[in-house]
Amino acid sequence: MPNEDSPFRNLNIEDNPVIEVSAQEQTLAQDLEQHMRHWNALPANVDALEKARLMLDIAECHLGLDDKAAAHEWARPTLETFVEREEWALAVDACDIIYNCEREDALIALGNGIWLAVTFPIDPTVTVQMLHHVVDETPDDSDGAAVAAMLAHFIADTRAEGKEHENLTFLTTQIIAQVAKRHRGIEDETTLKTWIAMYELDQVDKLLEKMALILDTITEGQWWYDRDAIRERLPVN
Repeated sequence: MPNEDSPFRNLNIEDNPVIEVSAQEQTLAQDLEQHMRHWNALPANVDALEKARLMLDIAECHLGLDDKAAAHEWARPTLETFVEREEWALAVDACDIIYNCEREDALIALGNGIWLAVTFPIDPTVTVQMLHHVVDETPDDSDGAAVAAMLAHFIADTRAEGKEHENLTFLTTQIIAQVAKRHRGIEDETTLKTWIAMYELDQVDKLLEKMALILDTITEGQWWYDRDAIRERLPVN
């Protein structure tokens, strides 16, 4: 018979966040151990892309285990391979992991990742997530957050389909409303539309130009790949 006075009487293990986190950490540790066995067994002539994919998996485990130094060490060298092989989604994932490592090159990684995520039609959810990092990083009165929020909405609206489109555009609409409120205290739809028009946030060409300036600023001009060479590979450049 359970003790009615016990502090554990109403404890539901499945709902306990500490136990849940511990279980996640255990799973990540097991995944990391498996990846490292794979890594140690790689032949000398392993394909560079296979090697980079494994390194990114290892980096992701380290990041999940909050070992950000190790995550950065494993993720950073993969970017060159992903770009060379035109694995744009993986390149963006690498940049996102590097950004989340919170090292000195975090914002540079963010800028590099956003450029690829906007340039190529990867998973729109990932692109929106990358752009939302800009919203988080910028001060309340910064125009950069407004540009990032509107560009995220444009990406969601033009690249997502079906239920994903419905969910993602709902999310980006909420982000725009939050940014407008913190930027100019806007809370009604009419003023929101005026704000969007005033800052030319509804003009995609100008939105992209503004984002280009933001990326140049946050990367400090440190691009980890040749953007001109990539542009030449695009169907329309």
